[in-house]
Amino acid sequence: QVQLVESGGGLVQPGGSLRLSCAAPERTFSNYDMGWYRQAPGKERELVARISWGGRPTWYADSVKGRFTISRDFAKNTVYLQMNSLKPEDTAIYYCNTVSYSSRFPWGQGTQVTVSS
Repeated sequence: QVQLVESGGGLVQPGGSLRLSCAAPERTFSNYDMGWYRQAPGKERELVARISWGGRPTWYADSVKGRFTISRDFAKNTVYLQMNSLKPEDTAIYYCNTVSYSSRFPWGQGTQVTVSS
């Protein structure tokens, strides 16, 4: 089983930036399209960004387009989410996982992002 480990969250003021990381120490996920998801309190988990197994193309939800950037480092077996111009509505727990439901790994603990003044 792949254990996904998300990190990099925290408390940030509106307009601030964070970079999230997702690693799988036990196994490579370089052959998978990967995505960043988020779940806000009382809401369903949603996909906000995805990146193909080769690094391109990428896709973003309209709510984060132009502010978030997804990338991956094959040597480090890590997927990143650079988040700029953060808004209070970006507050959520962020998770990474495969895009395909059929190849979905067990969900990790996620990393909390709180945007507040």
